[in-house]
Amino acid sequence: MTRSAAGDITPIRLGLLYDFPQGDGGALVEDTLRLGLATVAGRVDRPVELVARHARGLPAGSEHELVTAFAELNAEGVLAIVGPSISDNALIAAPLCDAARVPAINYSGGERTRSEWMFHYQVGSLEEEPPLLATRMIERGLSRAAIVYDQSPVGRRYAECFDAARARLGLEVTATAAISPLAESLEPVLDRLRVGAPEVLVYFGLGVASRALSLGLDALHWNVPVLANSSLMFGYARPDWRDGYAGWEYVDTIADDNTVRTALAEQSRRAAGGPIGCAAYDMGRLLGEAIARADHLTRAGVADGLRRVKQLPATSGYEGTLIGFGTYDHAALKGHYLVLREWRDGASVQVARP
Repeated sequence: MTRSAAGDITPIRLGLLYDFPQGDGGALVEDTLRLGLATVAGRVDRPVELVARHARGLPAGSEHELVTAFAELNAEGVLAIVGPSISDNALIAAPLCDAARVPAINYSGGERTRSEWMFHYQVGSLEEEPPLLATRMIERGLSRAAIVYDQSPVGRRYAECFDAARARLGLEVTATAAISPLAESLEPVLDRLRVGAPEVLVYFGLGVASRALSLGLDALHWNVPVLANSSLMFGYARPDWRDGYAGWEYVDTIADDNTVRTALAEQSRRAAGGPIGCAAYDMGRLLGEAIARADHLTRAGVADGLRRVKQLPATSGYEGTLIGFGTYDHAALKGHYLVLREWRDGASVQVARP
């Protein structure tokens, strides 16, 4: 560690804004973020300290809890923030970042979360997943879909983008149902949707209600194919839900052919085992590069450093996916970062496509 006449140099403080309860207390994100930051070791002249705040944001918590946690991080003097991870909460945080002039990288699915000071690492995409799933319907010879979506900004945006994609491709929607993001029982909804004889059921949401969806289909003995958005990443955190997802195809952000992910697995199999670990590693790399490139070790300097990061091989997505930002480009992932996978025999398996 570099020393000065006044003692140890003040560490660089980075904030972590969690917007829902973390089963491991945040250990996966923090440990893997440090692995990413370590890639610039020797290019940064002081240690990095992580400052975490845990909030219960939407849909189960409140705006107030998220705003309070953000204010605490701001008061701690962090140079940048990682989080939130849910689009509903990133929409709240973006104007807070702009007002405080503190850069942040959220890892949600919504492109509308980006702003002057809010950067975005896409763990899924509200706008790009629906066309992918519509195309998958055609690949599988399916033309009639029933749609179930969360009654929330996330669910509505997914449904809106799917409707545009299916109209372009000539697909039919037999019926739609808006449900609570926290729904625990969906049998009556599914019974109504079944009347239209859809060839496939498409689910869009945060994922909490996906459990009720699987239980409802089982209770009704309705063996309909299911396509889902990236909400089925819930299966990584909830192994007990995986059997209910059996045979369901969904959108993920990890691919088996990605050599950067393979290299990460040599350091930490846990980090490379799912989309959040891969995202945390890349966000650590992005922030590390930003700090190393910053002309001025300030919030504005780190924000400018992020905009200078270009063409880094990504840990997420298929081989060849890149990460970086630009002056008006606050989306990290470039290329084929959305990956179709299926839950099969308790594991997530990459789908082979035509």
